[in-house]
Amino acid sequence: MEPNQLTLIAEELLRGELSVAEFVHRMAQGSIADLGDAQLDLDRQRRCGFPEVVFGQGKSLASLERIFARLRSEGIDVLATRVAAEFAPRLEHVFPDGRYNPIGRTFRIPLDVSGVQAGEAAVQPRGRIAIVTAGTSDLPVAEEARETALWMGAEVSFVQDVGVAGPHRLPARLPQILGSDAVVVIAGMEGALPSVVGGHVDCPVIGVPTSVGYGASLGGIAALLSMLNTCASNVTVVNIDAGFKGAYVAGLIARNAARARQR
Repeated sequence: MEPNQLTLIAEELLRGELSVAEFVHRMAQGSIADLGDAQLDLDRQRRCGFPEVVFGQGKSLASLERIFARLRSEGIDVLATRVAAEFAPRLEHVFPDGRYNPIGRTFRIPLDVSGVQAGEAAVQPRGRIAIVTAGTSDLPVAEEARETALWMGAEVSFVQDVGVAGPHRLPARLPQILGSDAVVVIAGMEGALPSVVGGHVDCPVIGVPTSVGYGASLGGIAALLSMLNTCASNVTVVNIDAGFKGAYVAGLIARNAARARQR
């Protein structure tokens, strides 16, 4: 268990809110929170560097409320992706510190900036990430990526609508991109932008193909194949519309780069 989790359980025992038997059971239960329809991995941050993220698609509103409440009780900065818009008013009522991003369909409940909820001081930014989109139609995926990068503690630059149909737009925005630890490039249609960006930067570029485009784009498969066939050596690719995955990989890279600078 994380230290803050142990502290919370010990405090419940001292306040008389837990019996000795319940305390022993919680300790034996360890890193899994059994919520019935969800099994929360509370040990993920220790193993993988960041807590579990909630995939909201297909989950009921009641299930999301239970999951969020338990994560908050563990001092975890909550991030949920693909949350239905009709759930947002209720979630924002139950969790007034939460924020729903209607474009990215994410719901995030950040830690108390005073550190009270987490039991520790607020962390410094974990590296620098640039998120770049080819067009405004790619914004839903880009917003999911941005919320993920912010949740991971990165400093984020956001550059939008610089696709290859207007090649003069990208050079004008390069100052916002250069110096990043990783760049997430989001594009549909022919998916050429990651290759172009890759030729300008000295860091990993994570291409995120989107399902934007006309019939022959095949729901993003054309962009995916184009990115996989990139001639730019620093470009790697995640799945179609996977803004979360692209930003998560970038966040890991940025965190490790920040650690190296601190050393």
